Amino acid sequence: MLTDQEILSALAQLSDENTGVPFGDVWNIETSEHAVSIRLSLSYYADREKDSIKKRVMSVINDGRTVSLEIDSNVVAASVQNNLPGLNGVKNVIAVASGKGGVGKSTTTVNLALAMAKEGAKVGILDADIYGPSQGMMMGFSLETRPGVRDDKFFVPPVAHGIQVMSMAFLTTKETPVAWRGPMVTGALMQILTQTDWEELDYLFIDMPPGTGDIQLTLSQKVPVTGSVIVTTPQDIALLDARRGIEMFRKVNISVLGVVENMSTHICSNCGHQEAIFGEEGGQTLAQEYGVGVLGKLPLSMSIRKQADTGAPTVVSEPESDITEIYQSIARKLGATLATKTETFEMPTIGMSDD
Repeated sequence: MLTDQEILSALAQLSDENTGVPFGDVWNIETSEHAVSIRLSLSYYADREKDSIKKRVMSVINDGRTVSLEIDSNVVAASVQNNLPGLNGVKNVIAVASGKGGVGKSTTTVNLALAMAKEGAKVGILDADIYGPSQGMMMGFSLETRPGVRDDKFFVPPVAHGIQVMSMAFLTTKETPVAWRGPMVTGALMQILTQTDWEELDYLFIDMPPGTGDIQLTLSQKVPVTGSVIVTTPQDIALLDARRGIEMFRKVNISVLGVVENMSTHICSNCGHQEAIFGEEGGQTLAQEYGVGVLGKLPLSMSIRKQADTGAPTVVSEPESDITEIYQSIARKLGATLATKTETFEMPTIGMSDD
């Protein structure tokens, strides 16, 4: 029978599959003659990985006793959000960007947020695409959905699938498209962001509009963004625009937490054959160029598009599918990467005026 110290030493050597480094001193154990109770303390959420971790734990504690495992997650705020009203209860703001349209950024955002919630986190989504908001439809809200109002000045975000969501789509109709110039758009975005009463979020995902224009720069300058995720496809033109997005975030001192390669391979809906129709390893090359990790690779699958269009994204529609597991893995890796960013956030400054 192993001693307590032998158990702790063995557990410390197990590697965290989301960071690639040993867990170290993050275990607490209670032992008896017949059982070992283990608590793993993490600074990110990984509820869906519990069974996998338990199997690895049991492989090093193989002395005939019953093993139980609990995961204690505590997400630390890497950003200081109390400089903006409405963000007091938000621990971390994560911008999801692409540099160009058509690469599946919004679909990735919604499924990533849902995956993070399934891991145990409290999550919200801000749809920052004022001209073409899509998160309302993807999350299954009706066209008549409107936010609540608190104290005559704060929006109360609607909730779907356990996710708090705020979008310009909730303030307009399809018959009244937004036809605003730049200053009006950025003003509307800041109003939505600062006047939404987010309720105790671990992560607020901002679905960024494509490009690197006024909205992106205003958001980066005025909002304490903890980090960013770059969504791209393997094709050269998408990678070119993704580089521009990364360079923008570097210019305003916002960390790029990783790259998600969307449409990595095409899966035939008839035979299941996979083919890299947009090229191979483009996301990996981009990540290596900028010294960040690839959080995950997603296939080009008709089911992902159909499910998002009908308001029931893949993570909700097919919770046990291979594609959902990819999203879950991305969520865990993102949380683990963000947990390493412990420095106090400082508001970036860039060479632009508020006009």
